[in-house]
Amino acid sequence: MIDLRSDTVTQPTPEMLEVMHQADTGDDVYGEDPTVNELERFAAALTGKEAAVFAPTGTQSNLIGLLSHCQRGHEYIVGHGAHTYMYEGGGAAVLGGIQPCPLPFAMDGSLPLDEVERAIKPDDAHFAITRLLCLENTQAGKVLPLEYLRHFSALAQRYELRRHLDGARVFNAAVAQSVPVAQICEHFDTVSICLSKGLACPVGSLLVGDQETIRSARRWRKMLGGGMRQAGILAAAGLYALKNNVARLHEDHEKAARVAEALATLPNIRLQEEPQTNMVMLAQDTVVEPLQQHLLEAGIKISGVRWVFHQDVSDDDVDKILDACRSFA
Repeated sequence: MIDLRSDTVTQPTPEMLEVMHQADTGDDVYGEDPTVNELERFAAALTGKEAAVFAPTGTQSNLIGLLSHCQRGHEYIVGHGAHTYMYEGGGAAVLGGIQPCPLPFAMDGSLPLDEVERAIKPDDAHFAITRLLCLENTQAGKVLPLEYLRHFSALAQRYELRRHLDGARVFNAAVAQSVPVAQICEHFDTVSICLSKGLACPVGSLLVGDQETIRSARRWRKMLGGGMRQAGILAAAGLYALKNNVARLHEDHEKAARVAEALATLPNIRLQEEPQTNMVMLAQDTVVEPLQQHLLEAGIKISGVRWVFHQDVSDDDVDKILDACRSFA
């Protein structure tokens, strides 16, 4: 079965499984797991940050980031379709008493800075205290321009606000822009990095940032049940992925581009736009159900208008996808 629902469906390769099998382990809650410690040091250095903490999920790494920046009665400004707002169970509000202020994304996946600036609250007892600005990169497969990030960062610093990036697919953005990931991360105080999407680990995320914030995040991780024991088995997969699976992300981008180019020639399938990374986005008015059923009968799973390419979609799979789409047309 070819699965385009998400890049979270990726399976560890035999090479990744072998390093997991060979991993040195210890008790990570005591700070004694050597492989977890190595992963955190490597991730911090790779992103240009002082420290990192390993978490079991991206939802948790985002949440411990938000909780480390904000207190009860604080507010974070975020995209109205952002993962940290829409798809993480309202954890920041429920568990942290942090109020979200959602704004519409622009077509390029950014938050318009004039709208952000208008949403920052004055020092007035009527309002929650604006404390944090959140972005997502990539956002629906779209890469935030580096020039935009510079202006975003300058705005945040002008108002003395903290900056968090949901960088679940930040390596896709770095590869698409041919820049080191640290060049993106330098515009944020914390960045959440998912290892179990395009990097193809079975589990795990990282939060990177300065020493003080990561120390707070580690405490929040413990309170949220994210303290793990012999987690080196999982961290070994993360180390392998960061060292071996980043450069190959361009292959996923190329497959998405190839599929999009072919779909653009078909009469009854419309695209939102050309893909920038590993996601093909169909037009929102696409009637998905008959297409979904047709593809399923051909051995292809989709969940809607977002098709996500990853290491487990081969070139032969792309041929099968295109054949099935042409027969549907």
